[in-house]
Amino acid sequence: MTAAQGSSLARDRSDDVAAAARTRIAVQRLVKRFNAGGRDFVAVDDVSFEVKQGEFVALLGPSGCGKSTILNMVAGLLPRSGGRILIDDDAVETGKVNPRVGYVFQRDTLFPWRSVEQNIGYGLEIAGLPKAERARRVALAVEKAGLTGFAQSFPRMLSGGMRQRVALMRTLILEPEILLMDEPFGALDTHTKLEMHKTLLDIWERERQTVLFVTHDLGEAITLASRIILLSARPGRLKDDFEVAVPRPRDPVALRETAEFGRLYSHIWHSLGEEFRRTRAD
Repeated sequence: MTAAQGSSLARDRSDDVAAAARTRIAVQRLVKRFNAGGRDFVAVDDVSFEVKQGEFVALLGPSGCGKSTILNMVAGLLPRSGGRILIDDDAVETGKVNPRVGYVFQRDTLFPWRSVEQNIGYGLEIAGLPKAERARRVALAVEKAGLTGFAQSFPRMLSGGMRQRVALMRTLILEPEILLMDEPFGALDTHTKLEMHKTLLDIWERERQTVLFVTHDLGEAITLASRIILLSARPGRLKDDFEVAVPRPRDPVALRETAEFGRLYSHIWHSLGEEFRRTRAD
C-alpha cells in the first residue's frame, strides 16, 4: 500500500466516523403547555436530547408523560410552547412536511377501499412516480414485509399484524432517512407484536434509518432500541438515558430469555417503576 492509499483509507474511515456521529434530531429545552377547561397545564417541561445518525432511540415513560406529544412536535404536527427542535441543523416548522422524515402512527390508517399494493404505493402515486417504477418498488416492499401472496388483498382480509406491516411499508417505501414511530404495535397481542419486532429489526438492519420510537412497553424498548430515553410522569421531563448494549442482530424471542435482557429490564424498571408510582399517587 502506498502512502497516498493509506492516507485515502484514513480519510474514508474518518468520514465514516463523522457520519455516524452526526446529529440528526436535536431537541433543546422543549416545553409544551395545553389549555383544558380554561386551565393551563404543562405536558412537557425542559426536555433536551439528541439522536445520532443510524441510532434507534426509544422514548419510554408512563401514560400521559408527553411521549407522543414530543414526537408530534418533532414531526412538525404540533406547535411548541418553548425550546427548539432541529433536524439536520434545520429548525422544525409546524405544518411543514420534511421529505427526510417518515411517520408511523398508532393505528394502521389504511384506506379500506385500496388493496395492499395500492395502500403501500399511495405515497409514490401522490409523488407522481412513473407506473412501472412504482410497481417495481411496491413489489419489493411487499416481499420485504413478508406479504407475498397478499398484494391484492384488502385491509378487512388481513390480521392486525399484517395491516401494521402494510402501514410500515407505506412509510418506508418513500425512503425516509428519519423514522418517527408512535406506539405502532401497542394494540397487537404479544405474539403478533414479537413478529412485528422481527420485521422492523430486519428492515432496520438493512436500511439503518435514524429511528425515534415511542413506547410504554419496557420489553419492547429493550428489544428494539440502542438507547432508551426515560421520561418522568407528567409533566414529562428527561429522567434518564440508558444504553442498550445488546449485540445485533437480535432475535426478539430468544433475547427475552437472556441474562442481559433480565439485567437491563430490572435496572431500568427500578427507575420506570418510580414514575408509575408517582402517576398512581397523582
